[in-house]
Amino acid sequence: MPSFPGAIALLLLGILQIGHTGQPVDVLRGGLTTSGIIQEEEILRALNPNKSAPGNFTFVELIDSVAQRYDSLFTDTSRIGAGQSSNPYYDIHSEKIDHEARNLFQIVPPFDPAAGPVSAECKLQAETYRKELNKFALWALKMYDATAKVPSGLLNGNVNQLGDFDECLGAEGTDGIRGQYCLAYLQLDVDQSRTDLRHLHRLLHSHYAFRSNISDPGHRVPRFGTINWAVCAPSACTPRDVEVSLRHVLAEHTEETGLKFTVKVNADMCQVRRTGSLPLETIVVGLFFVGIAALSVISGLCDHYGVPIGQAALAFSLKRNVLKLVSLDRDESDIATLHGIRALNAFMLVLAHKSLAIFFNPYVNRTDMTEYIGKPWTVIGRAASLYTDPFIMLSGLLTAYSFVGKLNRTGKLDVTNEYLSRLFRIVPTLGALVLFCTFVMPYIGSGPQWNLVVTHHADICKKTWWRNFLFIHNYFGFEKMCLTHTHHVGIDTQLFFLSPLLVLAIYKRPKIGIPLLAILAVASTALRFYVTYHYRLNNYIFFGTSIRQLFDTANLSYILPSHRLTVYVIGVLAGYVLRKWPKNEKINDKILKVGWFLCIMMSIGAFFGPARMGSMDYVYNPVHAATYNAFAPIGWCGIFVWVTFLAHTGNTDGWLSKAFAWRGFLVTTRLSYAVYLTQFPVFFFNVGATRCAEHIGFLTTMFNVKEFIWIILTAVVLTLLFETPFQNLRNYYLKRQRALVSQSTTTTRRTVEGKKID
Repeated sequence: MPSFPGAIALLLLGILQIGHTGQPVDVLRGGLTTSGIIQEEEILRALNPNKSAPGNFTFVELIDSVAQRYDSLFTDTSRIGAGQSSNPYYDIHSEKIDHEARNLFQIVPPFDPAAGPVSAECKLQAETYRKELNKFALWALKMYDATAKVPSGLLNGNVNQLGDFDECLGAEGTDGIRGQYCLAYLQLDVDQSRTDLRHLHRLLHSHYAFRSNISDPGHRVPRFGTINWAVCAPSACTPRDVEVSLRHVLAEHTEETGLKFTVKVNADMCQVRRTGSLPLETIVVGLFFVGIAALSVISGLCDHYGVPIGQAALAFSLKRNVLKLVSLDRDESDIATLHGIRALNAFMLVLAHKSLAIFFNPYVNRTDMTEYIGKPWTVIGRAASLYTDPFIMLSGLLTAYSFVGKLNRTGKLDVTNEYLSRLFRIVPTLGALVLFCTFVMPYIGSGPQWNLVVTHHADICKKTWWRNFLFIHNYFGFEKMCLTHTHHVGIDTQLFFLSPLLVLAIYKRPKIGIPLLAILAVASTALRFYVTYHYRLNNYIFFGTSIRQLFDTANLSYILPSHRLTVYVIGVLAGYVLRKWPKNEKINDKILKVGWFLCIMMSIGAFFGPARMGSMDYVYNPVHAATYNAFAPIGWCGIFVWVTFLAHTGNTDGWLSKAFAWRGFLVTTRLSYAVYLTQFPVFFFNVGATRCAEHIGFLTTMFNVKEFIWIILTAVVLTLLFETPFQNLRNYYLKRQRALVSQSTTTTRRTVEGKKID
């Protein structure tokens, strides 16, 4: 019996044979022949148990010769023993079932869980499985049916076969046997001297959109170069047993061919149906979320009907927070264009992250998909890092604008209050997400890749969550980071802690501070260029990007604040200039034109400059990568700073500034933090729950309306239950503190005045 991966080898070699001959193939009359004869003896030698020259076979004879050595394994009742079958119809139709089973399993052979040196428990259950399968017992047929088979469309990239997840887990047989779903990783290598095999290998792996090894981490970036193949095995077989049996069968069937398989079966990728109760921590966290939701609803009802409650409880009022979320009222110090800039980049970032998430899923036309995305315009989804830079720039701009305003009013900066205010805004929302993704999300769904993209993240968070709340998680590597997409929160918070020094430097000593900040920006730019060039990194995803290169780029550059300092400094300087710029002072028309020209050219260069890197025949160039990583953030952020400056100082009233200043973007600003946090959990939920390969239409998949709605809904819930209430608490306690300070000051003044009178 050739196993299903062994059949891949047969199919590949058969394709090669057809491709070599250039002759018509008559399957019905002569089998798989060319003029009735298969001339490629290597195919037959690899499949012939005697390893001798087999002569000329028809296709039927070829299949028969392969099936002979497995026939006894699945039909020899003296070997497997007699006994009652769990198929109640077997005694009535035993002869017909035996005949049909023999024919079926010769054509589509079952996977043998006991092949190779597996454990005794696995062998015992495998014996029962084989016996019952041969008698067409329903539970055994379900396990057989749930295991992946060789599909059509292999050369169109349809290599990832997820079988039937639910059918496998639902199989329950005799002697306590339960279906165990294992998603095995297969890495197919070919003889590099065989140009024919190399060409087929490229089609199977969809032009190597990503290059990966079987040992690469797969929970954050997809292992595009490995084949995911589902096996439904008896529950007594350990992941190692499944791996050993697969390796044994594959080695047997790829011997003396140009193919070589590497097999890996991770323990967390083997699943049985959950039967136990939910963990205590999951119940506690679930009750916590229910309690917060109940508090919001109850306080909202009290607020609506005028029932007196404390200010702390009123901060959670659902009514009040919904009205605050949808309010279109602007603050007096609001910088209108920033809301549109934030919304644009948030949308682009969602698309970029989505374009990465789709590579986790199997598709029947995956090769077509990768050929389609090898177009210059797909630069939109390849430069995810580009869309995070404006958020860092905006953070620096708003921080400096706020700090300088307070320095102008009071002459001092209460750094402690600023830090506490910052923590009030980001920690509760981040904490809620970590709690949900760690203790609740793993138990609200299931699927072939669920443990990879959901449970594995939860396991990491259970060990390293504390790093996120100290905002140091971005220093421990992308692979070991709890909720890797939150690295931006760590970077932004670390730069915020540095911001008082930067703002005070340019406020107190502008002649020294401004050159100092410029030096920091130049140093950060030079650092990005050097590290990218020296370590051969790349912030842009090109065809053939290796998973290792992506992780190295993240760990050595992308997630380090020293490498993101350039745009933050640009934002700080912009915020300072906006506060200091004289009102109604107009810029010379020539300067306006030069400024527009430079900013437009820089933004086009940053956005479209790396378009040729998206070509399938692009060859990595470290100079290209280093130049892009060093200067693209400046070019992309430059135009947003320019538009903001002109609009806020009254130097332009054009359509672009009006578009960015649309009041509706106030709502997206209030949701932006939650949208950033929730998008990957939504993406990974859908990846983990995917059961089968689909036909991908690139635009319909990228613009998945249901997915966008779920991201918005989860962001709204997170904002209403956590972000806005804790901002209300912050405002309440800060006002209370200021009132107490004011009262204390008044009392002291009156005391002093009273003493003077005495």
